[in-house]
Amino acid sequence: MAIRIVRLGSPRAANEGTRLGTVRRPPRGVPRKDFARRDWYDVWYPVLAPSVAAMKLGLNATNDRQWAAFARKYRAEMKAHAPSQSLDVLAALSSHASFSMGCYCEDESRCHRSLLRQLLLARGASLEGDGIPCEKQWCGSR
Repeated sequence: MAIRIVRLGSPRAANEGTRLGTVRRPPRGVPRKDFARRDWYDVWYPVLAPSVAAMKLGLNATNDRQWAAFARKYRAEMKAHAPSQSLDVLAALSSHASFSMGCYCEDESRCHRSLLRQLLLARGASLEGDGIPCEKQWCGSR
């Protein structure tokens, strides 16, 4: 039992479980009834998505300093009651159920998925695999 961090829209792995979309907006041009069938997500869970302001910071980050600013803003947002409580619940569930969560970004190292991974690990979540390498200062949990 564990959480798998995935790119939404990618083919599902065997026994992946329910897929949560931690994104601000649903996929464009895809009818709602097809979200799960087309491997986007089963449940839309925007409470763990970056705010529009944070998302703009992340999308416009062209260097490590700018990415670190996004990471600080996103981590601060995840300290609010609803996201923090959600992370606690998902971390607890990870030892009893298999599910996945993700975003659309191609490069996980420049996506809030990398930060979600760290936030979940800090809460004791069981994650499938040990994640992407965290050599840059912005990837580690502070």
